[in-house]
Amino acid sequence: MLSFTLCLLALIAGYFTYGKFIERIMGPDDRLTPVHTKADGVDYVPLPRWKIFMIQFLNIAGIGPIFGAMLGAQYGEASFLWIVLGSIFAGGVHDFTAAMLCMRHGGESVPETVVRYLGKGMGVFMRWFSIILLVLVTANFVANPAALLDNLTGGHLGVMAWVLIVFVYYTLAALLPIDKIIGKIYPLFAASLLFMVIGLVVVLYIKMPDRTILPELWDGLGNKHPQAATHPLFPMLFVSIACGAISGFHSTQSPIMCRCVDKERHAYPIFYGAMITEGIVALVWAAVTIWLINSVPEGITMKPAVVVNYLCNDWLGVVGGILAVLGVIAAPITSGDTALRSARLVTADMLHIKQDKLKNRLPISLALYAVTLALLFFAVGNADGFNIIWRYFAWSNQTLATIVLWTVTVYLYKRESPLPAPPLGESSQPFGGRWAYLVTLIPAVFMTAVCLTYIFVAPEGIGGVFEILADKL
Repeated sequence: MLSFTLCLLALIAGYFTYGKFIERIMGPDDRLTPVHTKADGVDYVPLPRWKIFMIQFLNIAGIGPIFGAMLGAQYGEASFLWIVLGSIFAGGVHDFTAAMLCMRHGGESVPETVVRYLGKGMGVFMRWFSIILLVLVTANFVANPAALLDNLTGGHLGVMAWVLIVFVYYTLAALLPIDKIIGKIYPLFAASLLFMVIGLVVVLYIKMPDRTILPELWDGLGNKHPQAATHPLFPMLFVSIACGAISGFHSTQSPIMCRCVDKERHAYPIFYGAMITEGIVALVWAAVTIWLINSVPEGITMKPAVVVNYLCNDWLGVVGGILAVLGVIAAPITSGDTALRSARLVTADMLHIKQDKLKNRLPISLALYAVTLALLFFAVGNADGFNIIWRYFAWSNQTLATIVLWTVTVYLYKRESPLPAPPLGESSQPFGGRWAYLVTLIPAVFMTAVCLTYIFVAPEGIGGVFEILADKL
């Protein structure tokens, strides 16, 4: 339990130390943000800072820091280290710097920023890659909450019925102005998710598991996955836990909220802060999953939906369980609709179509809906359909994060040599000179190694294809 406590404190300390260091490198100032220069009443709408934080947190949370952390916890206590180090030195940096570039280029989508710094060829790739990723996210974030809702209601309607119900909501949320649905209900759902996490932390400390149930980091960081021979710690752990450490999906969500931010100085607490908060969510779920792995109650399978339902009801009581499960359901639903909204924005930016009128938003949205629904029907009709979609999403997600880190690295390298660092307490001017690019170069190199290795190691990657061909021959 001491390891969990130290990791929790490290995440909080990372926000106030390394996060501030990154903020000074980016140097937010008093220039006008996109919400002031491009207000349209649909996507560019001013919102309070606290509300933007809650929406951003809910957007990026989804099922990643919950289900992803549960999958990553199978590898053992090493998952704690990746969540902490990844959130502070990779994920938080990725989210905050991507948001800053978005605001400084008029709220443009990530692929358009990639064009600026990595060239048209990579930009074209990123446009289509981002759209594919966002469609995969939408499909995943419809499927999993639908399964939870079906489980919560006793299976009377069936998963596909819940899929269609959730998708109807997605349609409204993605098309209407951001302040109509997203701006009103997201803060409430975010509060529900935070309540669930706080409740689990309190129960963890009340139970105070011994070292046989929740081992310490210094007991050993070996691979404890049940299929360790085919699931090596590197790179599988670093792809399994994505949203709880670093996630390319986050940078696709940044433009949605960047178009609502009043001042550049608000970016650090919103975007870096939301990533650290998500890291805490992932850490908590990794801990409770390791607890269950070492003391599985009779009749409980390690399927994510079953585990979530058990923990929330058994640990938090009836009322707490309902609120917690609703939080877990709301998280992916509210990420799925913003994924669809982001896909619309990326497509519109690519085609140079203004989104201030419904007649311009509708054709793009309908095309994206058709592809997403096709994926969902495949998943429901295939025994392993959801798992297949998730695995491809996970790798695509980390690849996108890697490209964004390289983009910011080029930006920092090419940036004019800034003024010397100001004394503490004065206005934050960018500082560090050209060495500043190291803060994104190092995680970019690491994530490049993760993504390339995954292709050759994972069953669904090139390595798995070679094995299948060898068996056939």
